[in-house]
Amino acid sequence: MQQIDMNSPEFQAELEKTWRFVEKVNDRFGFVQNPDEEINEGVAMGLARNRLIYGKRYCPCFMVVGETPEERQKADNRICPCKPALEKEIPEDGVCHCGIFCTPEYAEKKRLEERAEEAAHQHSRGLSQEEAELLLEKEQLDGDEIEALLEARELGMVRFTLVDVREPMEYQMGHIKGTDELWPTTRFYDWFEKIQSRKEERFILYCHTGSRSYQVQHVMKAQGFRHVGNFTHGIIAYPGEIVRG
Repeated sequence: MQQIDMNSPEFQAELEKTWRFVEKVNDRFGFVQNPDEEINEGVAMGLARNRLIYGKRYCPCFMVVGETPEERQKADNRICPCKPALEKEIPEDGVCHCGIFCTPEYAEKKRLEERAEEAAHQHSRGLSQEEAELLLEKEQLDGDEIEALLEARELGMVRFTLVDVREPMEYQMGHIKGTDELWPTTRFYDWFEKIQSRKEERFILYCHTGSRSYQVQHVMKAQGFRHVGNFTHGIIAYPGEIVRG
């Protein structure tokens, strides 16, 4: 395999051509670049590397199959901008698999999500209405985000049900202030039957370390519950107030 020196004039010249190529793709299809510059830089460097090695800008997120140009063509390797991205990924998800090309709507949403996460982690200010709503859409949340959402809920910005899926004894030993319901996993089928009419509600689940709640989250989503978040690391990682008893 040909070794590429990232600092060589040859690579730097190809990288400049790649950025011009990216701009042309954006102009042609109405795309914009990902707000995360690290993603863009990594993908652009991968495209430039493949162009120098293989003579084509093969997608850097997939292995290039084939030893010869004929074998690579027969293997139908992805060439940027690839057909799956143009026909399925970007129309459906707003972003290509590698992440460098996205719709303006996707990019704006990502910028808002980043601001919401920054506000939640810095504790420098409360969340705005829009930030709280976007944060509530995340499937995996950390302690700072849970605390910020509980504060936003107190202010009437968002509505959700915070659920402890541990056992009653664990709940008594300590639970997150603001917990609304207790759904012990050992009595899963009992309470799961009772919540079937609540599939459009928003829930955030937590347990001790995040594993039980993660499992419950996936079962609920598989059964048609659309808005179920999980406290990834559980109550042991919660920075806010814990209620005893």
